[in-house]
Amino acid sequence: MNDANPPADPSRLTREERLAARLRDNLRRRKAQARALDGKADSASAPRQEG
Repeated sequence: MNDANPPADPSRLTREERLAARLRDNLRRRKAQARALDGKADSASAPRQEG
């Protein structure tokens, strides 16, 4: 077995691993929020086409 990679048991994670996981989650959240805001801005600023 490789002891360098402990199981993903949250109680066994080191401080650095916990921080890295939190940073990844935060980045995903921020990217999703930015995409949502970008989508709203595009639809709000797009010119309307009337038939």
